[in-house]
Amino acid sequence: MHPTSTPSTDPAARLRRAVAFRALHEGPGPFVVPNPWDAGTARILASFGFAALATTGAGLAHSLGRPDGANQVSRAEILANATAIVDATGLPVTADLESGFGERPEDVAETIRLAAAAGLVGGSVEDSTGRDEDPVRPLEEAVERVAAAVEAVKGLDFPFTVTARAENFFQGRPDLDDTIRRLRAYEAAGADVLYAPALPDADAVRAVCAAVERPVNVLMTAALKLSVADLGALGVRRVSTGSALSRAALGALTRAAREITGTGTFGFVADALPYDEANALLAAAPAPSADPESEPAP
Repeated sequence: MHPTSTPSTDPAARLRRAVAFRALHEGPGPFVVPNPWDAGTARILASFGFAALATTGAGLAHSLGRPDGANQVSRAEILANATAIVDATGLPVTADLESGFGERPEDVAETIRLAAAAGLVGGSVEDSTGRDEDPVRPLEEAVERVAAAVEAVKGLDFPFTVTARAENFFQGRPDLDDTIRRLRAYEAAGADVLYAPALPDADAVRAVCAAVERPVNVLMTAALKLSVADLGALGVRRVSTGSALSRAALGALTRAAREITGTGTFGFVADALPYDEANALLAAAPAPSADPESEPAP
């Protein structure tokens, strides 16, 4: 890596991250890709040995003082956040690219190119519309958008991993048959990873994994009470936490605020991460290496 370059701008480092990220999907069991929402949380997660990270659109929106939802965070903001996470850790990072930022397939392709330029080695494109009256795109339209993302990757000099998301369950349309039909179509369009957030139970997870050949990502939710080992037995290759970690932090904050305003006490301090430990975690996190031969841990 050139002394003035960063993990997000160095082509050789980006290629190594991209290859390492692809290899994680081919390992002996599933891997967890947690979702930090800024550079600090990324470095803390890296200190625990995670091999890759993913951004969270909801976590970013909340950190900016906005609710999660369509068009709440711009493409530029999402990519700037992703670059900060890449540069903070040097790990492979895949991003929540929402529905691709634009109505045309060409817009999705441009988002993929910009994501690659931002230092990302992967990104997800969902089939939601952002409209309450018709929250999920028609299948043919959604397939065109996935295909545009896949085509854009062909013009890159590294293997960017495209994840295609079927949003039925997340958008309040619990249709497993249609979800599987969509994931199969996205697989045929060339998506590298398939993802249906908010699957309700183990049977649904098993059905999705059995229906496709490409790796499946599963979002862990409060309803889906399964371990990493359980998910691996069902056929899952990748596990993400979505906004759960950021909401866990917000939960601790709101509980502390309620205690202060409700009882005037400060018992929450006993459960707070000690100051020295917080500093130690950030100091221990792997800083981006200047060694051109260095690679993320497998």
